[in-house]
Amino acid sequence: MAWLDSHLLTATVFLPLAWAFVGLAIPAGAGVNSFARVLVKTWAFFGAILTLTLSAMIYTRYVPTGSEFQLVENVAWISALGISYHVGVDGLSLWLVLLTTFLMPIVILSSFNAIEERTKEYYFLLLVLESAILGTFLALDIFLFYVFWEVMLVPMYFLIGIWGGREKIYAAMKFFVYTMFGSLIMLVGIFYLAYQHKIQFGAYSMDFVSLYKLQLNGGTFLATQSVLFLAFALAFAIKVPLFPLHTWLPDAHVQAPTAGSVILASVLLKMGGYGFMRIAFPILPLGVAYYQVTFMILGSVAIVYGAWVAMVQPDIKKLVAYSSVSHMGYVILGLFSLNAIAATGAYFQMLSHGISTGALFLLVGMIYERRHTREIGDFGGLSRVMPLFAIAFMIIVLSSMALPGTNGFIGEFLVLLGSWRTSPALAGVAALGVIFGAVYMLWMFQRVMYGPITRKENEGLSDLSAREALVLAPLLVAVFVMGIFPNVVLDKLEPAIDRFVARSRGEVRIETAEVLNPRDIAELSAILKEKEE
Repeated sequence: MAWLDSHLLTATVFLPLAWAFVGLAIPAGAGVNSFARVLVKTWAFFGAILTLTLSAMIYTRYVPTGSEFQLVENVAWISALGISYHVGVDGLSLWLVLLTTFLMPIVILSSFNAIEERTKEYYFLLLVLESAILGTFLALDIFLFYVFWEVMLVPMYFLIGIWGGREKIYAAMKFFVYTMFGSLIMLVGIFYLAYQHKIQFGAYSMDFVSLYKLQLNGGTFLATQSVLFLAFALAFAIKVPLFPLHTWLPDAHVQAPTAGSVILASVLLKMGGYGFMRIAFPILPLGVAYYQVTFMILGSVAIVYGAWVAMVQPDIKKLVAYSSVSHMGYVILGLFSLNAIAATGAYFQMLSHGISTGALFLLVGMIYERRHTREIGDFGGLSRVMPLFAIAFMIIVLSSMALPGTNGFIGEFLVLLGSWRTSPALAGVAALGVIFGAVYMLWMFQRVMYGPITRKENEGLSDLSAREALVLAPLLVAVFVMGIFPNVVLDKLEPAIDRFVARSRGEVRIETAEVLNPRDIAELSAILKEKEE
């Protein structure tokens, strides 16, 4: 127990990985429901539950008013380059860690009847993916962040490429190439930051807090901060994904198995937003200021564009995929508004989207298991034969529409309120997304759940099983807890958001409140004043 007290974050990151490798020793069974296959599924599920337990321990030990990074572990790794195994948790990483560990047992349980081939490898990859995601969120060394970021690609590629649909190879390759392209450019930026640290402080360092101290010129198109910001922003915008870098997402979602779609939408997309908050904004505030309006426009366009395209989709899964483009547009708009209200909304929106969209993909997967189709036109009247399913579906649809009282409302409301202070025009455009979102969600729900049953195949569909109800119940509870009691999240988030906004505006560079030098203050003030005019 003493070791766990000192290495709680390491245990949380690497438990799923170790659990996955032990699971490989379980002999493969012959039948779908053979004892060996049931054992593999159960083993993976309890591994995810244990990881959730460790993350709950992190939650109980994190004090929002304490030091910025807590439960820190720091061990030298490649000293010549200033690289270390450095992990820690703050308010920005805490909730994304909890979201990941909360969803993984649900995802594994939802897959019990869906995966019939190469079961052991499937659950192995899910657990490896969980470790990579957790490492990304907890890393405090930018190179360690990059390592976990890249490792995540491998299991996701195979999950899509092996257990996906008819065009799975194309979708997996497109996902891999897009993400790898952005990552390679980000890697160049990482090493340049370490090089700048050596020039300014006499030694290489890839520690986040050390990099926050860098003084780099900005304010023009070719200034160091502007160029570096684009290098990082490309990688993170691809992951979000931000229009027009979103085209890999619909293919990946449609072809991925249900579990892959849930993890992709609920967690992997959040890595892009987290990357902006952890790296691009605090290290390169002048670059953020220079491109602020550009990215606010792109975020607003993504909101409306994603909603419009979602309206015309005949496939439910593709509709939900484009709704993700729209919902994540609020995240970009909120972050680049550069105020605490909008930034809080952007972060809350990431969590809400993770819950609601993850639940939507699970619901679509349940329909697909029964009918082996996702075409909206193949359904109609399902509420007559699946009343419990219809109730769960309606709650999640209302959440995605940002109905007050649900989790979706809090984030979008705060983003619109905060972005109005920065740009009323763009906030007005974004507000249209709320209306369009209600249109495509309600229209889809009405066509699938109501009306007459026109197809014979739909008449005998079974309602939710006990396992499916157990899968959905935690998500439905989260929808209302976050919607009615948002302070459950906000109380531990607020201090971290305040630090994030201060650094992003160039007011504070390191935890000890060291201010920018006069040159940087003048440059940032000039940029912000010019944009306000």
